[in-house]
Amino acid sequence: MSNKICVFFGHREIKGQENLRERLLVLVEELIREKEFGVFLFGGFGEFDELCHTVVSKLKEKYPTIKRVFCLNDERHLRKEKRPKYLRDEDYEEFTYLPLDYNYWYTRIYYRNCEMIDKSDYAIFYAEQKKESGAYKALQYAQKKKKPHINLFYETPTV
Repeated sequence: MSNKICVFFGHREIKGQENLRERLLVLVEELIREKEFGVFLFGGFGEFDELCHTVVSKLKEKYPTIKRVFCLNDERHLRKEKRPKYLRDEDYEEFTYLPLDYNYWYTRIYYRNCEMIDKSDYAIFYAEQKKESGAYKALQYAQKKKKPHINLFYETPTV
């Protein structure tokens, strides 16, 4: 299994994107098969993150060596008994915490997202250009860092 890392960021709600699942499936499978990606980072909530997790989990049946890693935003959640119930062991191969110096919840999420982008080799976004959007802020950070990425809100994937 390769150590190349892909990360996902998107809006809590996805509307009017009936073919988004298929686009994601094609893109992620190309990353695995042709680009040798083996680690997929998750950290969010909402429909896009759930869709990405579903796609990667489906592909795990075909490519059992890939890893699904949930990046926690609270160090206490490393302990299973403190972890939110929606984070189930069977849904991820690993839970990790990226140490941050910020305590305010929204700020912690933003800097955790920046850390995830820094650690990744490729980022997949579903982000409309809205100033107040966390997904869009993460996209802007990836662009500033010149991180290879795609924004499926506007683009059709090509690897």
